[in-house]
Amino acid sequence: MSYDARPKYLNLLKIKLPVAGMISIFHRLTGVLLFLAIPVSLYLLRLSITDGESFQKAVSLMLYPITRFFVLLIIWSFVHHLITGVRFLLIDMEFFLDRKASRVSAWGVVVIEAIVMAIIIKGLFL
Repeated sequence: MSYDARPKYLNLLKIKLPVAGMISIFHRLTGVLLFLAIPVSLYLLRLSITDGESFQKAVSLMLYPITRFFVLLIIWSFVHHLITGVRFLLIDMEFFLDRKASRVSAWGVVVIEAIVMAIIIKGLFL
């Protein structure tokens, strides 16, 4: 009889992932979100470039808070996915491989993402 060292019960809510793990999970989630947002984004794009009346309809849709939230979520998803993707490309080129460098690069993603989003929000809403 062999001993199996794998855990029998794994509570995912109690596991504390390092920041690099959280960045990786959010990278996957933002990829899915961007894929699922393609139809709505294409609809808004088509609406905004068809003619003047359709453009006004698109502008009026942007007055709703839920639409603004959706657009902001898509912009955040794109920014996060892009910056994290660059980090993963650097990892593929064998940068940031040790634990400390990986943690620093993951926090770098968070900081760069926050700065870019602050600039975008300032430009969109102010």
